[in-house]
Amino acid sequence: MVLLVAQRRCFSSSAVSRALSAAARPMAEQLSDQWKGTSATGGTTKNFIGGQFVESKATEWTEVLDPSTQTVLTRVPHTTNAEFEQAVDSAAEAYKSWSRTSVLARQRFAMELQALLRQNADSIAHSIVLEQGKTLPDAQGDLLRGLQVVETATGITSTLLGEKIEVSKDMDTYVRKVPLGVCASIAPFNFPAMIPLWSIPMAAVTGNTLVLKPSERDPGAAMIIAELCQRAGLPPGVLNIVHGGVNTVNSICDHPAIKAISFVGGDKAGRHIYERGTRNGKRVQANLGAKNHAIVMPDANKNLALNSLIGAAFGAAGQRCMAISVALLIGEAQSWLPELVERAAKLKVSGGFEEGADLGPVISPAAKSRITGLISSAEDQGGKILLDGRNIKVAAYPEGNFVGPTVIEANTSMKCYQAEIFGPVLVVVKADTLDDALDIINQNRYGNGAAIFTQSGATARKFETEVNVGQIGINVPIPVPLPMFSWSGNKGSFLGDIHFYGKSGINFYTQNKTTTSLWKAEDAVGTRASVNMPTHH
Repeated sequence: MVLLVAQRRCFSSSAVSRALSAAARPMAEQLSDQWKGTSATGGTTKNFIGGQFVESKATEWTEVLDPSTQTVLTRVPHTTNAEFEQAVDSAAEAYKSWSRTSVLARQRFAMELQALLRQNADSIAHSIVLEQGKTLPDAQGDLLRGLQVVETATGITSTLLGEKIEVSKDMDTYVRKVPLGVCASIAPFNFPAMIPLWSIPMAAVTGNTLVLKPSERDPGAAMIIAELCQRAGLPPGVLNIVHGGVNTVNSICDHPAIKAISFVGGDKAGRHIYERGTRNGKRVQANLGAKNHAIVMPDANKNLALNSLIGAAFGAAGQRCMAISVALLIGEAQSWLPELVERAAKLKVSGGFEEGADLGPVISPAAKSRITGLISSAEDQGGKILLDGRNIKVAAYPEGNFVGPTVIEANTSMKCYQAEIFGPVLVVVKADTLDDALDIINQNRYGNGAAIFTQSGATARKFETEVNVGQIGINVPIPVPLPMFSWSGNKGSFLGDIHFYGKSGINFYTQNKTTTSLWKAEDAVGTRASVNMPTHH
């Protein structure tokens, strides 16, 4: 909800916290008490500029609501133009010294940060549950996958090594990787910790400074991470955080001091940022939408395949860009569909802090409306809704944005197949052969990932060779590469030339300088006297 206000409204923290569930209330109060930049009891989220958490003078604010209860947790400013300029100026000034800081000092920051993230993991996870709605174990996983990028960044003294060769007598050519300058990162709502941690450590250890815009729907985790960066020794201005919507995004795309933009989110925003950013001469990497398929062969391990599909389709309420949203059942595997539905129906839907919850609410009422509309479109177009989560009721959370696990039998012409639903919905398409299934995947416009479940090495090899997606799972449902590798989505799921984290992340945040030098050894002044008979040869 966006509010236009002339003056900042006051909120009663005690009244807000009482509206939360009994499980959530102490977590919210603890977050508000312990962290400078965020609130979970009705206060304001701050800008982070020049190493300071600064109250914004914005006149436009976004209310962050607990998706389980619609309780106002915090108000997020739409950072003013003047505040945005201060953030970029701070980053530009910090770059002058940070880019000249030794790689060992930058490595030390990453080492300190990974330790602090582990020590404060509960706070970050609690913020994610409150603002985003994930279950607590899933929120912990969100942080862990980001933490792995930080841990990999500690190897910067090896991964930043250049190249050198003597190309001619006394002539050397060597290549160094040097930072770009001020960079920016625009993060989505669905991974409030992981995606900021794709950018912060990689930009910092390579010598850049960063302006981060977290999602205005759940910025709390990013604000906690910023405070931990400060504690880890990151100098003022190396990381700055601004907030807002389209105006802030456009400012990032247009500002001449910003050299590169990293974006993760939806198609519309991603295309806009890529086109506007590159038009202004910036390097841009943009992760967009996805429609990830999983093929289930008749020879698959049935229990593994069914449990993997359920976890990958319904975990995080389906709000993952690598969620399995389409199951392609081949031949006899089609007979497993009733059991798939039966297992999915047993999942527990509840608030994220509740014991045993398998999935929580989706991010907003608007998201719920969009998801249920796409489910209804399948019914209108002749699909079969085998498990319907549209009208699920969670007694303890009557105001929650809940959508239950949904399974739809459909075909590829239907809207529910063609659109990225981004909810707990699994579309099942039947196919006769592996070749038919490969055709379906390869004709889809998206290319983040795909998986196959089989016990045949030959089948797996054919799939791996012929499927046209960037990330492939063989008996693995969500094949997101660990950060010693790099993200590699393709087709309509990615815009840009250089991917996220790993070696690609190093390349994205650096540019090469190539030097050729000539120092003739024969020109050196000798210091040793000769006592031999001169021969004049």
